[in-house]
Amino acid sequence: MDHFPIFLATRGQKILLSGGGEAALAKLRLLMKTKAALHVFAPDPAAEIVDWQAAGKLTLHRRPLAAADLPGARLFYAADEDDTLDAENAALAHAAGVLVNIVDNLHDSEFITPAIVDRDPVTVAIGTEGAAPVLARAIKADLEERLPVTLGPLARIGKGFRKLADALPMGRARRDFWREYYFATGPRAMAEGKDTVRPALKTLLHTHLTRKARAGHVAFVGGGPGDPELLTLKARRALDEADVVIYDRLISPEILELARREALMIDVGKEGFGPSTAQEHINALLVEHAQSGAQVVRLKSGDATVFGRLDEEIDAVDAHGIGWHIVPGITAASAAVAGIGQSLTKRGRNASVRFLTGHDMKGFADHDWAALARPNEVAAIYMGKKSARFVQGRLLMHGADRATPVTVIENASRADQRVLSTTLNDLPRDLADAEMTGPALTFYGLAPRAAVQVATETPLEELA
Repeated sequence: MDHFPIFLATRGQKILLSGGGEAALAKLRLLMKTKAALHVFAPDPAAEIVDWQAAGKLTLHRRPLAAADLPGARLFYAADEDDTLDAENAALAHAAGVLVNIVDNLHDSEFITPAIVDRDPVTVAIGTEGAAPVLARAIKADLEERLPVTLGPLARIGKGFRKLADALPMGRARRDFWREYYFATGPRAMAEGKDTVRPALKTLLHTHLTRKARAGHVAFVGGGPGDPELLTLKARRALDEADVVIYDRLISPEILELARREALMIDVGKEGFGPSTAQEHINALLVEHAQSGAQVVRLKSGDATVFGRLDEEIDAVDAHGIGWHIVPGITAASAAVAGIGQSLTKRGRNASVRFLTGHDMKGFADHDWAALARPNEVAAIYMGKKSARFVQGRLLMHGADRATPVTVIENASRADQRVLSTTLNDLPRDLADAEMTGPALTFYGLAPRAAVQVATETPLEELA
C-alpha cells in the first residue's frame, strides 16, 4: 500500500487549485462537495468556474499562482495541464509545506484523490494507487447502484442521535443497536416517511436499554480452503459480528482481514508433527471468552466438521452451558478436486470416496488398506505430505498398482496453488523434489484432467 487512505477534515480549510480547463473542472466538481475555502488561480478560466465564483462556491483569482498565496493552505492541486507550469507551481507548494497533487502525474504527487461514492455523510473512497482509474470508476458505478439514496438521511439522523445512544454500554450493546437501526428499523421507517425515523429510533433505543445483555455464544465457522470468495455469506456475517476470533494456522490473511478491526484475534495454530497449541488450551479460551459475554468465532480451515476436532470443542462449551452453532465451509477436498478439473465420485469408477488424515498415524495403521488398494478407489488424504512413504508402503503391501495416479495440490484455491501429478510408485520422490511448504491435500486414484494440466503448465505470457 503506497497510499494510506485517510479522511481529511476540510471545513474552513484553504485548498488551492491552479488551472482553468477540463482537468481543473473535474477536480473542482469534487472539491465543491467539501466545506473547504477553495481558491482557483486561472488567467483564462472556463465559464463554469466563473459561474461558480458568482454563486459563492469558490474564490477566483484571474492570475497565475504566486508564492505569497500558499501560506496557510492545506492542499494544492496543479491542474494547468502544462508539465512545466505544473512543476513550477508544485515546487512553490512544496517549499511552503503544502501537500501537492499534480493531475495525471502520480509519480510527483504527494497524495491522490480517490473515486468517491457520496451519500453524505457516508462517503466511500475507491483508490487503485493510480494503476487502474477505469477499474475505480467501474467499482464506483457498481456501488452507486447498490447504496440507496436514503443512506445519507439515515446516517444524518443517526449522527444527531449518537449522544442519546451513548446511554447504552460501549461495545456490543451499541453495535447491536446501530446495526438494527441501519439495516432494519431505519430503512423500514424511511419507507413510511422521513418524519417517522426519529420516533422509531427512540422506540428502538428504549427497547435496547431495557433488553438483557446478549449471552456469550460460539460459532464454529468453516473458513474454507483459503480463497476469501469461497467463504459463505453466513461465515462472513459471523466474522462481522464477532468480538473474538480464535483461528487456525491455515486461515489465509485475506479471510482474517474480513473480521472487525476491533475484534480480538487469537492464533491457536496447529502444525502437523510440529509446534501446536494444546487442545485443552483452545477449549479453555472458548469457554473463557464466551462466559465473559463475547460473541466468539472459532474459525477453522476448510469445513469445521472435517478433521477439525469439532466434537471436543463442542463438548467443552456444552459442559458450561454456552450456546453454539456450526457454519459449514468448503472443505479442502472440494476445492482441490475442482482445481484439477475432476470429481470425487464418478459413475462406473467409484461410488464412494474416503477422507483420511495423514496427521493421525494410528488411524492410518488401522485403516482398511486392502479395500483402498483395489482398482478405481479414490481417497482424499489431508495433511499427508510427511506420511507419503507410509501410504505408499501400505498400499503396495496390499497389492495396489504402482501406476495408480496420485495428485498433490498445495494451497488449493489460492493464488499460489501448485499441482503435482505423479504415481503411487513415484510419490515420495516426486513430493520431495517438489519441496512443497504450504498445506497440501493428496488425491489417491485421481489425475488432473488433461485440459487443466495443460493450463497449469502453460506460462502466463503464452496465455496473453
